[in-house]
Amino acid sequence: MCPAGEQISHRGVKENERGQRTAYFEGRLLQCRHCAIKDQCMKNPASANHRKGAGRQVSFALNDQRAPTYTDWMKHRVDSPKGKQIYSQRMSVVEPVFGNIGTNKGLSRFSLRGKNKVKGQWQLYCLVHNVEKLAKYGRLS
Repeated sequence: MCPAGEQISHRGVKENERGQRTAYFEGRLLQCRHCAIKDQCMKNPASANHRKGAGRQVSFALNDQRAPTYTDWMKHRVDSPKGKQIYSQRMSVVEPVFGNIGTNKGLSRFSLRGKNKVKGQWQLYCLVHNVEKLAKYGRLS
């Protein structure tokens, strides 16, 4: 049903660009053309005023039939009490390393091409970072 109480037709279920199963619905053009609230419920109400236009179009993701993704898994982990406690320490554990390598060492972009070469350059910068920490703070025991 549309917001004005008119029946809209089901156009099918298919996967959207993100791989989610989505149900599509569309109102009849003549229903929307003479509707009093089309300005409130349609993104482009002028499309209902000409022959080649379309009525209200609505789609809904069918989340209950979608398999959990890695993003869902990570959201669940981060939102747990233990995840919140661990994530709260990220600023003092991870971020300064990237700040030091990017700002102090000048690695704003890699100068080599290819996955193996970039990996080697990144490892070299990390090695320098760790050697500096050992030189500054001494050996950890």
